[in-house]
Amino acid sequence: MADGPPNIILILADDMGFSDIGCYGSEIETPTIDQLAASGIRFTQAYNCARCCPTRASLLTGLYPHQAGVGHMVNNVGPRPYQGYLRDDCVTIAEALKAGGYRTMLSGKWHVGGIYARNDPGDWTVGDPQRPLPPDRGFDHWYGTPAGAGSYFNPKPLYRNYTLIEPEGDDYYYTDAVSDEAAQMIERAAEGDQPFFLHVSYTAPHWPLHAFEGDIARYEGKYSRGWDALRTARHEELNGLGILDPKWEISPRDAMAPPWEAVEAQEWEDRRMAVYAAQIDRMDQGIGRIVSKLRELGIEENTLILFLSDNGGCAELLREEGQRAREWPATREGQVVRFGNVPNLMPGDPTTYQSYDLPWANASNTPFRLYKHWVHEGGIATPMIAYWPKVIAGAGVDHAPIHVVDLMATCLDVAGLSYPEEHDGHEIQPLEGESFYPALRGEAWERERPILWEHEGNRAVRDGRWELVSKYPGDWELYDMIEDRTELHDLAASNVPQVDKMKATYAEWAARCGVLPWEQVLDLRRH
Repeated sequence: MADGPPNIILILADDMGFSDIGCYGSEIETPTIDQLAASGIRFTQAYNCARCCPTRASLLTGLYPHQAGVGHMVNNVGPRPYQGYLRDDCVTIAEALKAGGYRTMLSGKWHVGGIYARNDPGDWTVGDPQRPLPPDRGFDHWYGTPAGAGSYFNPKPLYRNYTLIEPEGDDYYYTDAVSDEAAQMIERAAEGDQPFFLHVSYTAPHWPLHAFEGDIARYEGKYSRGWDALRTARHEELNGLGILDPKWEISPRDAMAPPWEAVEAQEWEDRRMAVYAAQIDRMDQGIGRIVSKLRELGIEENTLILFLSDNGGCAELLREEGQRAREWPATREGQVVRFGNVPNLMPGDPTTYQSYDLPWANASNTPFRLYKHWVHEGGIATPMIAYWPKVIAGAGVDHAPIHVVDLMATCLDVAGLSYPEEHDGHEIQPLEGESFYPALRGEAWERERPILWEHEGNRAVRDGRWELVSKYPGDWELYDMIEDRTELHDLAASNVPQVDKMKATYAEWAARCGVLPWEQVLDLRRH
């Protein structure tokens, strides 16, 4: 297959911030990802949809989340754009590539197939048309979890295709399992003569903070200087790497984050960030095994690997009672899981269930402001790497804005396939994304159309150098992204014509995609 269509591996991290990998300024050890970047392309203005399942819906379909059926999350609130699972008038990358002769596989998280009361295996039903699983949407093989998050040591429910299974082995860890299953899928696929599409969909480093003690130990003490020092160090490194323009000032520390000197439980805070770093480190180790498998089989040269994150760093603070109601309450050995961010209860082992909270998320998103949920840069900017030895000549940095909606178009383009007009008897919505294949070939490339966002009333438009953005329920803000990508100087009052032009673009898009006012969505959810 060296001269045929490429294999495609799409790797998605979960809740990982813009500066959380080494080649984007981090102190976290990610040698495999860094090596991919050293022989590939780093995109500096790649964007997601600010939240896990909307991003996944857009990435898989080449449509905006509302068009794909996941306008908010995976709960069904009634209208088709908010049904909470993939619509039948869209097609997934797996379905489109499978029709073109590809073998299709997914290892890891799904999270675009509806919602259940809790992550209890008894609540999930195979064959429910309103709760589709990956094999229902074009994947030949799947290992993973249908839900959004859960224990790394005891993920539930866990599936292999349509079969409910249990974690195996005394040292089971979900990130390792996702990586190892992916490598095995590659080995099986290489026995045939079809190219393959593999989606590796991690939950790392999404909460809970779970990692092996040996991985954590490499980072304990590394964060004892606090989040302010970490933000400064990462910002300087990003500037030195050419990812940022040095004229962009780092955003101020979030007003909700105290200065490090005022923090009493510093040892606990250091441990929280150390576990988070260990989760990313372990993911990189697994990606290393996936790349090694490609090399072992002699198929690395004509395999396109894309790596990115589904949203920015997550500032969510887990409260005991709410999370206990949602998650599996015991370890595999029957020990009680202690839920919530309790200072001095050190996270990491299977009996804890914690998050790393807003101040560390502020550091993850260096130099930007805000987080997952919001559509300012901290919520939507993702590191993104493309690696394809046959096509990409060497290390490069690309500053053109791209979006997850562009991945479908790009995958079909590199495979030499066309986007279908219908699938499974249903007429398909037109593709929204644009192929950035020219950028992979080293050619100049820019999107022709603006990029748009809406999530929980947070709205944005990116059109060339201009970004129009609003944090719900606030007013529109306007930023010149060439001069001020860290969004510190609002130009809305001084450039009303540009604001009005972009507001009209947003209104047309929202009407076309079925975007509802957030107050109306909240009312539907209550009823």
